[in-house]
Amino acid sequence: MNKIELKMEQKERKQKRNIDYYIYLDYSESLVGYIIIQNEKIPDLLPRITKLHHYKDIKNKKAYIQSVKRILEKNSIEQFLLKCRIKGLKDNLSMFIDIVDFVKKYDNCKIFASIDNNQFIAFTKLLDMIPHKEHVIVVKESDLKKGSVEYKLSLIIDTKLNIERLSK
Repeated sequence: MNKIELKMEQKERKQKRNIDYYIYLDYSESLVGYIIIQNEKIPDLLPRITKLHHYKDIKNKKAYIQSVKRILEKNSIEQFLLKCRIKGLKDNLSMFIDIVDFVKKYDNCKIFASIDNNQFIAFTKLLDMIPHKEHVIVVKESDLKKGSVEYKLSLIIDTKLNIERLSK
């Protein structure tokens, strides 16, 4: 690793330490949802979500959903989420507005937002309409590094959406 790459990696690590809130927006077929997690809750939350995996990687999907639903309830995952909403895909604009309002309200905090690839362009256009958004780091869900903290946290909303979708 050369000096430039090393400096970039150190800068990224420093940026992650300064993040106050993590926002994950995802969708699954006819549902869209988001979660907001406060940075202080992450050390307690991570050990409770080790069994979560990306739904498309699971072979026995029905058994996985039943198992992971019990795990989420047993580990009281909801108490670690500042905010969690799941709605029909037609309500994606109201979800975007909720997130944008949160970003505006917490303009003195560093915010990391992971947005589903299919919603990314529409969300970033809406976010561009607000001034002073330099405190927000927006990334596509597909750009999350597998195994990273950000990736693991994104599995929470992915799993919750799949549980909700399959329970209907």
